[in-house]
Amino acid sequence: MPVMFATSEEAELAFYDALERADLVRLMQVWSDDEEIICVHPGGLRMVGLHAVKESWQEILAQGALHIRPAKLVTTQSMMSTVHSLIEQITVRSQTGTEVAHCYATNVYHKGPTGWRMVMHHASAAPEQTGLLDSHEAPGLLH
Repeated sequence: MPVMFATSEEAELAFYDALERADLVRLMQVWSDDEEIICVHPGGLRMVGLHAVKESWQEILAQGALHIRPAKLVTTQSMMSTVHSLIEQITVRSQTGTEVAHCYATNVYHKGPTGWRMVMHHASAAPEQTGLLDSHEAPGLLH
C-alpha cells in the first residue's frame, strides 16, 4: 500500500527526512512512479525515469546520510501541482572539519490518486552569499 502525502509540504518533509536517514525506500516513496520524473543533482546529468532517478539516489546514499536543511521556501501552487523553490544548506563533515555549502533547489509535486508526489528535483550550486542577495529581498533593484 503506497504512503499517502496529504500536502506537497508533507511530501517534501519526507524527502529531506529520507535523505537525512539515507533511506532509499522512503525517498522513493516520495517520488511519483511515473516514467517522466526528472532529477538533476548539482553539476550532474539529467536523470529521466524512475529507474535512472532511483539508481542516482542509490549511488549518492551509499556514501551515507545527507545533512540538508531546506530554507527560504517560495511556493507556487495550483490545484494539482506545486513548485517549491528553496535553498538547501548542506553540511559536510570530514576529517578536516565541517563545511557548509548551499544549493538552489526546485522541487515539483503533482497531486494524484495516491496524494502528492515529487515529479522533479533540480539542484544547482549557489553562491556563498546565498540568501543574503536574493533579488526579492533587495528592494529597489531594477533589471
